[in-house]
Amino acid sequence: MTGEDRRRILVIGIGSGDPAHVTLSAVRAMRDCDVFFLLDKGTRTSALTRLRRNLLAEHAGSGHRVVEAEDPRRDRSPASPAGYRAQVVDWRHRRTALYERLIRDELAPGRTGAFLVWGDPALYDSTIDTLEEVADRGAVPFTYDVIPGVSSLSVLAARHRTTVTRLGRPVRIAPGRHIAGSALGEGEGEDIAVMLDVGAALTAHRDEGWWMYWGAYVGTPEELLVSGPLAEVADRVLELRAASRERHGWIMDACLLRADAPGASADAVPPESC
Repeated sequence: MTGEDRRRILVIGIGSGDPAHVTLSAVRAMRDCDVFFLLDKGTRTSALTRLRRNLLAEHAGSGHRVVEAEDPRRDRSPASPAGYRAQVVDWRHRRTALYERLIRDELAPGRTGAFLVWGDPALYDSTIDTLEEVADRGAVPFTYDVIPGVSSLSVLAARHRTTVTRLGRPVRIAPGRHIAGSALGEGEGEDIAVMLDVGAALTAHRDEGWWMYWGAYVGTPEELLVSGPLAEVADRVLELRAASRERHGWIMDACLLRADAPGASADAVPPESC
C-alpha cells in the first residue's frame, strides 16, 4: 500500500468545554477531515456529543461525514487494584476492536478521519494508546497525528489565578484512586494534580494540612470552583460533586493539592462559582 492509499487519523484536542479554547491548529485539522468518529457514552453525556457536533458545524469542512458509535461500557464498581486494572484492560481491548472496525469500515483508503478528544489528548486520555493497539494488530494500515488541546488542568490553574508548576517544586499528576491509597508527605515539597476519582483523594487526605484548588466542568457554563484548606472545604466539594453528578449524570473534575497555603483565602473564589 502506497502512502497515498494509507488511511490517516487525526487525534484533535478540543479543550475542556469552552468553544473559545479550540486552537487554530484544531480548526485547521477539522477542515482537513473527511470523517469524524463520535463515541456516544449514552443519554447522560449527550451534552458532550452536542458540543462536538456544534464545533463541527462551525469549523469542519464541507462534505464531511459524522459516524457515531456506542462507546463500550466499562464496569466502574469498586474493585481491588488488580481487579481495577483487569477491568480497564478488558474495556480497552473492546475499544480497540471498535476503533479498528470504524477505521476499516467507515474510512476509505487515502482519506482522513478524526477523533475529537476533550482537553489535551496527551494528558489522561486513552485514544492514543487505543490507536497504538489498533496499529499493533496490523489489520488496518494507517498513520496518525496528534493535535494538542487546552487541558482541564491548564484551565483549572488559570481560573484560580495560579500555576500548575512552581519554582523549584515538582508536580505529580495521578488519578485519585492512586492518591487515595498512597501516603502523601507534606515535607517532600511536592504539589499534586489529581485527575479522575477526585473524591477518593479528598476523603483519604482531608486532615493532612493540604491546600486545595478544585474545579469541575471547567470551561463550561456549569463550571464550579472552590479553593481553601482541604480540611475546611472538603465537605463542600464532596456535596457539590454528589449534587452535580445527580443533576448532570456525569462529572469531570480535577484539583491541585499543595502542602502550603498560597496566601489567598477560600473567600477569594468568586461567589457564583461556589
